[in-house]
Amino acid sequence: MNRIIVVTGGTKGIGRAIAGKLARDGVTVIAVARHAGDLPAGVSFAAGDVTDRESIKNLFAGLPRVDALINAAGLAGPNPLAPDDPLWHAILAVNLTGPWLCSTAALPKIPDQVGRIINISSTLGLRGVPDQPAYCAAKHGLIGLTRSLALAVAARGITVNAICPGWVDTDMAHARFHDLGITPAQAAQSVPMGRIATPGDVAGIVAFLLSPVAAHLTGHALPVDGGALASA
Repeated sequence: MNRIIVVTGGTKGIGRAIAGKLARDGVTVIAVARHAGDLPAGVSFAAGDVTDRESIKNLFAGLPRVDALINAAGLAGPNPLAPDDPLWHAILAVNLTGPWLCSTAALPKIPDQVGRIINISSTLGLRGVPDQPAYCAAKHGLIGLTRSLALAVAARGITVNAICPGWVDTDMAHARFHDLGITPAQAAQSVPMGRIATPGDVAGIVAFLLSPVAAHLTGHALPVDGGALASA
């Protein structure tokens, strides 16, 4: 039976690379985003807003099943230490509430024993930086959600894991480079392996977690950072 895999944020950056990789591997991939954009070959599009409960509920209700859900939609940015900062709410809505809404909507459609949920967190879910409290809080929270969901569905044989990329060559990272006043080459100097990740590096770990050899791996947060956290 052909697997149906839903990738949120599947039209840009890491999500797009994941969707393209899985489509090339021969599964049915549905990329969920507000706008279709430039879809990889073989990837279908479904309009959806991960922060809108009804949108997500209707999306998953229309699918026959969901063999795996990849929560890759993301939003980042520096935000001030101010109680009325709208970016705080937006970042938590996309990066934390979105995976919760999608996971709870998908779980009734996910088959026992072979189902997968994979959350794209960040190395900033494992450490902090001073100017991105919302992003750090959301990505830390996503790891907590990963662990809790993994335990909640373990008896069904469904695995739930998080991937924690460091610097990845995406538009989001380049916007961050601009904020910090650094170049990609300077960012790579903080990576022991000497380069920042490609979106394909992350997509490869997703493919591993979807494979039968990862069937007993659940509740983990896996850094994909070229050794940066090892040297922290």
